[in-house]
Amino acid sequence: MGGGYFSNAGVFLINTVFGLYIGAVVLRFLFQLVRADFYNPLCQAIVAVTNPPLRPMRRYIPSLRGLDTASMVLAFVLQCVNTLLVALVLGVQASLVGMVVIALAELLNKTVWILLAAILIQVVLSWVAPGAYNPVARVIDQLCEPLMRPARRLIPPLGGIDLSPLVPIIALNLILILVVAPLRDVGARLFV
Repeated sequence: MGGGYFSNAGVFLINTVFGLYIGAVVLRFLFQLVRADFYNPLCQAIVAVTNPPLRPMRRYIPSLRGLDTASMVLAFVLQCVNTLLVALVLGVQASLVGMVVIALAELLNKTVWILLAAILIQVVLSWVAPGAYNPVARVIDQLCEPLMRPARRLIPPLGGIDLSPLVPIIALNLILILVVAPLRDVGARLFV
C-alpha cells in the first residue's frame, strides 16, 4: 500500500522540479520569440537560470531564422527525461516513440498554460493598477501582445470593459482540448 504513496510523491517531485525549469526555458524561448525587453529584471532572472546549459549548447545548435533552437532542444530533452523518470517511478515500460509524443504534448501543454497564466495576470493587473508601470507587467504585456492584438481587432472595448482576452483564452483552451489531449492519448497508447 505504501508504494503507491511514495511513487505519487516521487512523480510529484519530478514533475515539480522539471516543470519549473522547463517552464523557465519555455519562457526564455517565448521572450525571444516576442522580442521582449531582456534588460527587464524578470527576463534577466530567466536568462541567469537558463544560461548554464544553453551557453554550451549554442556552440553546436545554431538559431534557425531567429528562433532559439537551443532553448527548444533543451526544453524537449528535459521533458523527455521528465517523462522517462516518471515512467520509471511508476514502473511503466517506456517506448521511445511514446516518450517523444508525450514529451511534445507536455511541452505544448506547458506553453499554453504559461500563455494562459500571462493573459490572466495581465487582466488582473489591468483591474488593480491600470496604466501603472511595473517591469514584470511590461514583459507580460509583451508576451501577450501577439495574442491580444488580433483579439482586440475582433472585439473592441465595450464601454470601458475589454472582453478581448476571452478570444485567446478560448483559443488556448481549444488547443488543450483538441491538440494536447489527443497527443497525450496517442503517446500513452505508444508507451506500452
